[in-house]
Amino acid sequence: MEKEFYSNGKLLLSGEYAILDGAKGWAVPTKFGQYLKVSGTESKFLTWKSLDEKGGVWFEARYELESMVELFASNPEISKRLCKILTEARALNPYFLMDVSGYHVETKLTFPRDWGLGTSSTLINNIAQWAQVNAYQLLAKTFGGSGYDIACAQCAKSILYQINEGIPNVLELDYSSNLTQSLFFVYLNKKQNSGDAIKTYRSLSMDRKELVSHISQITQRMVSSKTIDDLEFLMTWHEKELSKALGLPSIKSKLFPDYPGAMKSLGAWGGDFILVTGSEILMDYFKQKGYKTILPFSEMVL
Repeated sequence: MEKEFYSNGKLLLSGEYAILDGAKGWAVPTKFGQYLKVSGTESKFLTWKSLDEKGGVWFEARYELESMVELFASNPEISKRLCKILTEARALNPYFLMDVSGYHVETKLTFPRDWGLGTSSTLINNIAQWAQVNAYQLLAKTFGGSGYDIACAQCAKSILYQINEGIPNVLELDYSSNLTQSLFFVYLNKKQNSGDAIKTYRSLSMDRKELVSHISQITQRMVSSKTIDDLEFLMTWHEKELSKALGLPSIKSKLFPDYPGAMKSLGAWGGDFILVTGSEILMDYFKQKGYKTILPFSEMVL
């Protein structure tokens, strides 16, 4: 018995934070993702090995299959989270992990772990496919969040994503625009913890209804922008709305005030990738400041 699953990575181009309260967000699946391969064994154990994009082992563990008791783990904290996912998947499907007497599982990322493209969400979706359970339910019982990353893991196109009364609403977009030639993703050289960012956002006092209304309006206009000037205006407006709500400076005012194009944070503010407008030549601005990981829209987005 051998099975293989794959899930796309993700980026949220608009709607960060506010998407948790029902704002409409524009999200894109990436050309990068994660594989999960399962082989049956006769061992009565579940052995796990996680590989990075270069084939190096970044996590491995071994469990007694029936009880899911950890026998060995290279990282106890990661092992604890993995056990939680597998246990919750088994709760959703009692027949999960019962078709053979043992398993060897190997995962492989196609992007660096610190890029923030969805190491966790692609794992959740892959395990959900393997266990034949609802990935959104599995996410809710483990990491939590809006679920847009699960939608990206499953979709081959850009999406508009919105939570209505707790139910994910996914609309696939046939997004094709010459504006993408002027869009680049710049990595800020550090990964943000989205779980911590969500907790902080939840603790803030603000007019959430107004924020959701404004961000949803911006999102709808972003996906239908016809000129780069329009898109830059909307990106800047989005940054101002979130800056006010979060009580944080925008990424441009904080790090790149003299950059001639527009930019906005993606996901948890302060790390991972930002979206910027410009040209290949203008990307030298970021490289000279030490931000050397820069991907054009066409190389990042599926």
